[in-house]
Amino acid sequence: MAAPSSEAERQRDKDRTRADILAVATREFADKGYTGARVDEIAARTSTTKRMIYYYFGGKEQLYIAVLEQAYSALRTSEARLDVEHLEPEEALRQLAELTFDHHEANPDFIRLVSIENIHHAEHLSRSEVLAGLADPALGGITRILERGRKAGLFREDVDALDIHMLISSFCVFRLANRHTFQAIFGRDMLDPARRQHYRAMLGTLLIEYLTAR
Repeated sequence: MAAPSSEAERQRDKDRTRADILAVATREFADKGYTGARVDEIAARTSTTKRMIYYYFGGKEQLYIAVLEQAYSALRTSEARLDVEHLEPEEALRQLAELTFDHHEANPDFIRLVSIENIHHAEHLSRSEVLAGLADPALGGITRILERGRKAGLFREDVDALDIHMLISSFCVFRLANRHTFQAIFGRDMLDPARRQHYRAMLGTLLIEYLTAR
């Protein structure tokens, strides 16, 4: 029987290998799309083989789904760690919006992956059992904030958590996904560091002004 330390080390090696594959695959899929990405290229850029990738993930589509699962799960984990229950409803929503703003800016590959999966009509994402379970946690926190805001007489009644999620995501995703075309047409870089705080504050203000409009 193997010593516990040896078994633990083997598991750490497996975890490191899997994480390395996912990191390289994320960039490959984000840069080249699902169709253009090549498992051979992913294997060449990691300390493993194509056969080993199939061993860990099963195939190209399963690897792509694992990449999507990791990307979405990272955002949901960040949201879950955000402690806003002690804040006033307006400030709580501002902080949630700012978290999404910061996350998307720091993870441009996430935006590319979302865009790519929309091109494929979410056919791969819809096959994931993991992603289906991430919706409720994402909306649960917003629902609680809205309920507190309504109880305090601050927020309108005709908006639900999914509406708020859509508003926040649309602003944050547009800023990155359309950066280059926006700059080519209007001559303004939406990721200009000098305008970052302006846009970050704008998102929160738009959100609160809409929720408190009568």
